[in-house]
This record gives sequence, structure tokens and C-alpha cells, in this order.
Amino acid sequence: MYLHLAVIVGGLLSSGVATAAETIPLVGFGDSLMAGYQLPQEDALPVRLEKALVAAGEDVTVANAGVSGDTTAAGLARVDWSVPDGTKGVILELGANDALRGIPPAETEKNLDAIIGRLKDRGIAVLLVGMLAPPNMGADYGERFNSIYPKLAQKHGVALYPFILDGVVTRSDLQLDDGMHPNPKGIAVMVERMTPTVRDFVKAIRDTPK
Repeated sequence: MYLHLAVIVGGLLSSGVATAAETIPLVGFGDSLMAGYQLPQEDALPVRLEKALVAAGEDVTVANAGVSGDTTAAGLARVDWSVPDGTKGVILELGANDALRGIPPAETEKNLDAIIGRLKDRGIAVLLVGMLAPPNMGADYGERFNSIYPKLAQKHGVALYPFILDGVVTRSDLQLDDGMHPNPKGIAVMVERMTPTVRDFVKAIRDTPK
């Protein structure tokens, strides 16, 4: 009888039924919008997002791998060492500085395509976070730039959050004095709007066969 019980318990443990769900390590990989430009570190997007996810019952960590000023080319140059082994998912937010510098959208797309490909090759899930070109870049540039994110999400079969500054971009009370970066209240709006998409992303990671 005791042997039979031990076999049952051992089987449950090995199947994961009796073990707690593992913590999902995520990385927020991006530019100043991810890094928390001119904000206390505790107000940076990855930190606030992690708190919101944990409060919602998700067992996750969100590391901050944002670097202010990064273009997609700079992100591509550092992605291999900025995203550590063991990472399960990356929230990829890059492109704003490309648009501000007028970098050809085809180059931005090529760099983001390569970043996503490298992460997928490592078995790391990607949540692609979109950006919109500033209106002063013109309609043609905007059309070519803005289409990058849905196009790549479809190509790679990755999750997409369409616009990082949704709910913030037209609100001066949610921005720093530069009129571009979110203040702590702006970060709160971003987190509130992003959390459902990130929760779906985490669920998809958990549901993916090991």
C-alpha cells in the first residue's frame, strides 16, 4: 500500500500537478520609453508593469533592458547579450528614435525583423510593441513606418501591442516637459492599457509545450 501511494505521489510531482507554476522571466527591451527616461527607477515601465502583473495574479518578473536613445540598429547590436539565457519572453519596443531621425522605414523593418528572428531562434517568445511616426515626417513616411509592426507580427506569428503611447501621446498632463516622454502618471496609463495584452502573452508562454 505504501509503495502504491509513493508511486502515485511521485507521478504527480513528475507531471507537475503537485508543483507550483514556475516564475516567467520577461525582459522589457527597448529605448527611453522602456528605460524610464528622467523617471525614478521604480516608475520605469518594466517595474510598474511587473507590479501590475503580480497584483493580477501572474507569477512573473520583468527586467528592464531599455537604453535611452537606442535605435533599432543599436538594439540589434546588443540583443544577444542584453537578453539573458533563461528569458521566456521579450517585450520588444523599438523604433521611436528611428522615426525621429528619419531613418528609412525599410531599414527599421529589417532590424526589427532580425531582432525577432534572433529571439525566436533562442526559443524566446516576443510581444512586439508598435510605434507611430511623428506627423511632421509626412504621410508617405508615416504610412511606410506605421505598417512595419503589424506586418512583422503577422510574418513571425508574434503578439502585437499596436502603440506604446496609446492614451498618452495627446495628453500634456501625462508627459514630461519635452512633450515626448511619459511622466509617472503617463506610465500608469500605459501599464493599465498594456496589462491585458501582456497577461495574454504570459498565458501563451505558459501554454506552450516545453
